[in-house]
Amino acid sequence: MGTLDAEIYDSIARSPSPLLDVTMPALTRAADHSKLWMAIAAGLAVSGRPSLQRGAARGIVSLAVTSLVTNQGAKRVRRRSRPAHGLIPVPRRGRRRPTSNSLPSGHSASAAAFAVGVAVENPPAGLLLSALAGLVGLSRVATGAHYPGDVVAGLGIGAAIATIGARVVPPITEPSLSLAAPSVVDADRNPDGAGLVVVVNPGSADGRGRRVLEEIRGRLPAAEIIELDETDDMAAVFADVATRAKILGVAGGDGTVACAAGPALAADIPLAVFPAGTFNHFARDIGCGTVDATIEAIRSGSASRVDAVWLNDSRLILNTASIGAHPDFVRVRRRLQRRISRPLATAAAVLHVLRKDPHVRIEVEGRVLDASLFLVGNSIYQPTGFLPSRRVRLDDGLLDVRILETSHRWATLRLLGSLAVGRLERSRLYHEMQVPEFRFTAVDGPVAVSHDGEVEDSYSHADFRVDYRALKVFRPVAPRWP
Repeated sequence: MGTLDAEIYDSIARSPSPLLDVTMPALTRAADHSKLWMAIAAGLAVSGRPSLQRGAARGIVSLAVTSLVTNQGAKRVRRRSRPAHGLIPVPRRGRRRPTSNSLPSGHSASAAAFAVGVAVENPPAGLLLSALAGLVGLSRVATGAHYPGDVVAGLGIGAAIATIGARVVPPITEPSLSLAAPSVVDADRNPDGAGLVVVVNPGSADGRGRRVLEEIRGRLPAAEIIELDETDDMAAVFADVATRAKILGVAGGDGTVACAAGPALAADIPLAVFPAGTFNHFARDIGCGTVDATIEAIRSGSASRVDAVWLNDSRLILNTASIGAHPDFVRVRRRLQRRISRPLATAAAVLHVLRKDPHVRIEVEGRVLDASLFLVGNSIYQPTGFLPSRRVRLDDGLLDVRILETSHRWATLRLLGSLAVGRLERSRLYHEMQVPEFRFTAVDGPVAVSHDGEVEDSYSHADFRVDYRALKVFRPVAPRWP
């Protein structure tokens, strides 16, 4: 690296170029402390395009991990002095002289990590950012901060870490199944919310429900609004409202929305979902991640049909159902929330689950599985693996079933190895299937089933089936490209 590196550095340093004199110092300063990449990530986050938003998040996480690995690890492996500063033209020199180890270039590593992270979710944007990352690397040489070899090493480290991240947490992709066009519901324009009755849980998500309530009152003045309190029977309220409303509105978390869906389906009236919970998985996946999106869908008469899932033909599920670790997590968090804040309760519940490692034995098609994680999703979730995050469609007529076994010898090491190389779906300990129906029997007696963030009942036998495009919902009908 020494001789060739020095020769390339000398040729760049001695090159008389007013363009380099003006652009390179400004670019290298912009990349200091990753300011450039954080600004770009902020722009991607407000772009409105899901793939760019996911790319921003993945890019920042990749950058953070890379910065830690580079500065606390790679820079300590081999000492290398900074290149001679005197060869650089004065206008091109950096304002401050770096004093840390020269190998590898931290700026270049962060640049590559961010660019590749974005490219994993959105290749065209990643390609443009890769060119910018290359220019940042060039600026580190042109301003005398690094040898070219330092930059190459940094770019390699950043790209490698982002690539490993994509293996561990795969990107969200369009499903390969050929699906029918969305089923559009014939709904009239409704500029003032006439016939809409909204049931609001004002205490949801630390008071978010009350803020949503005020926005609905201001923009849909003809709508009737019912505020729930702790003494109300939520199911009875929704059942009563469904008998007289033309549109059943609900403002709350996923559990509240699932409670409203059954009466809306039974009455064959459309559901209007106003996101007022902590995560709002269902609202987000139907394109109503904001109150404004739901209001505009009602005003424009934009509605379609989506799938719902029945558990034993008695319990309606909109998002997921699970057994094993997740129900235990929900129970512990709910108990702790009575005494401490939700974030602290969540963290404590996670630690409890990791320490206890709850698992259950279930029989599936004559085979007994010792499952630590079991999840049934309404429609296909992305990405694959046991960290599903969202759905592109909610009307594919399929259950997304995922089962993770941990009772085998060396199961943890085997699973970690599969995750590291991005081959979890090929592990014999992991099962994933997309089917219209699924059933299991609990071998050791009734097991708690968590659904849509709630834990209510235990079952000895569980039969899940899709109710294909049964539920009418107001939503933007234009396709949301990933």
